[in-house]
Amino acid sequence: MTITVVEPSVGEIIAAGPLRIRILEDGSHTHHRLGLVEVTIPPHIDGPPQHIHRNHDETFYVISGTASFVSGVDTITAGAGTLLAAAPGVPHTFGNPSDVPAVLLCTVTPDLYIDYFRELGKLRRGPEGGLDPHDIADLMARYATEIHN
Repeated sequence: MTITVVEPSVGEIIAAGPLRIRILEDGSHTHHRLGLVEVTIPPHIDGPPQHIHRNHDETFYVISGTASFVSGVDTITAGAGTLLAAAPGVPHTFGNPSDVPAVLLCTVTPDLYIDYFRELGKLRRGPEGGLDPHDIADLMARYATEIHN
């Protein structure tokens, strides 16, 4: 067994609506215990609908810019160096309220949500480049994730 290295110019790139997702670890080197992605959120983007995962944990580490996170009725504004964690059952979403891109490093444990990102990148885009919320909800449901109202 050897150490796996992912250089800055390497990684599977997915365009999910306005978000850019770079898969750094798809679970194939961690026995599927961990998936890791870099998410770039353009300015003034709300991100996915607030949702709840049933089978995996997520963490979000803000590398640069400012991200907003909503959990239930609580909103958190997070700058570079901030880590947020969402356990199964915790409602959450994220976006970028600022004038510059935000870059997040996100883990999913286990890695099952990596294929969600891949499928998300294949969804058809709406007239303004965004994704249809119904298509997103249907895809989330296939990955033990529910929209939280």
